[in-house]
Amino acid sequence: TQEGMERERLAQAAARKAGWIMHQCKSEQHAYFDAHGMTDLEGLVWRPTEQENLLCLPMRIGQSLVGLQLIDRHGKKKFLSGQRTSGAEYLIDNKGTDIWVEGYCTGLAVKVCMSALRMRYRIHVTFSAGNLKEMATSGFVIADNDKSKAGEKVAIATGLPYWISDVEGEDFCDFWQRLGTFRASQMLQKLIRDR
Repeated sequence: TQEGMERERLAQAAARKAGWIMHQCKSEQHAYFDAHGMTDLEGLVWRPTEQENLLCLPMRIGQSLVGLQLIDRHGKKKFLSGQRTSGAEYLIDNKGTDIWVEGYCTGLAVKVCMSALRMRYRIHVTFSAGNLKEMATSGFVIADNDKSKAGEKVAIATGLPYWISDVEGEDFCDFWQRLGTFRASQMLQKLIRDR
């Protein structure tokens, strides 16, 4: 169909733009990390203007770069216009247990805890609850405790073991910041052990 061809054309243009932006990124610190208690981290940062610095997360389907999530210094997130997001992920991988999360900072907090436990991980950042539901097939899910209950509904729908904070509005990164690495790690270890 005409509409399908146009969608594909826009998706290809977005993938090319993502590659172009990635080539201009530098590894540096970003306010988004500071806000989430990860002040020593660096990420890929693109400066489209003198005032702007955007943290860039490459989104891939398999090995193919399909787009980017761009995060500004206030934590506002957006994707490239026309890009494919369905089935796309950002992988934090050291060849271990599959762990599915929505957001990047949740993924980073899980990485800190898994590293503290000296356990291998394969953290899939899926960028949305809907995408997580489509993609999560093995391992377990770390769900966001949204007011709408969307995170928990999706976690249940995957049929996988899952963890969710008992505090409404909290994701794993918030939980980790509130309780510290030791207690957050213990929660993860229990989830893995009991599944």
